[in-house]
Amino acid sequence: MTALLEGRTGLVLGVANKRSLAWACARALHGAGMRLALTYAGERLERSVRGLAADLGDAPVFPCDVTVPAQVDELFARLGDELGGLDSVLHAIAFAKREELEGEYLQTSLEGWRLAQEISAYSLTQIARGAAPLMEGRDGSIVTLTYLGGERVVPSYNVMGVAKAALEASVRYLANDLGPRGIRVNAISAGPVRTLSASAVAGFNTILDHIEARAPLRRNITAEDVAGACTFLCSPLASGVTGSTVYVDAGYHVMGV
Repeated sequence: MTALLEGRTGLVLGVANKRSLAWACARALHGAGMRLALTYAGERLERSVRGLAADLGDAPVFPCDVTVPAQVDELFARLGDELGGLDSVLHAIAFAKREELEGEYLQTSLEGWRLAQEISAYSLTQIARGAAPLMEGRDGSIVTLTYLGGERVVPSYNVMGVAKAALEASVRYLANDLGPRGIRVNAISAGPVRTLSASAVAGFNTILDHIEARAPLRRNITAEDVAGACTFLCSPLASGVTGSTVYVDAGYHVMGV
């Protein structure tokens, strides 16, 4: 797989630490030969992301807070200068206030709903719009991360589930818009993995136990499972795949009970 993505360039948004799915994907893409750039949202994450970028052949690092449109515009202007063009984008950005993941979805605040939608769903459209001019005609691939909570009720996922539903619908509409430009758009529906963001979901350990007992593979997934699917979707091997949600959840999504 070393040469699978040789000569290609990619942008990974959402790397936070070594346990994040975005980091596992970045390592896999780099290992397959892709030249990467990373982003960070806010000064608090800058040092961590820059340290990780050193392990990816000193990948360039750029600030990008998706709630600040000027930063998104500047990111793609600088990427054009740095990389010349862009073949792949991994969108691994999601956020909801912790209090919105507690209690009933019925009690979701308008502010919390808007924030979750803006960061977790609308940002994909925002990023795709900025990336498209750099990706056009290059068999480009945009990949985002979603979860089964966008299709079914998962206790305590609440407003994030609604945001993931919007994200998945966005994948389909963006695939239609960008297909004529040679750009594919897909989502990976990843099973639960122990990450920093997952710790905000109440009862997370119970969810892991439930899936391990009932998924067809009788196990939980790893970050490397997700990274393998991401590498596939960013490669020529997936040249006919777009507008799809690829499940990497040990088969749990097929189960009725």
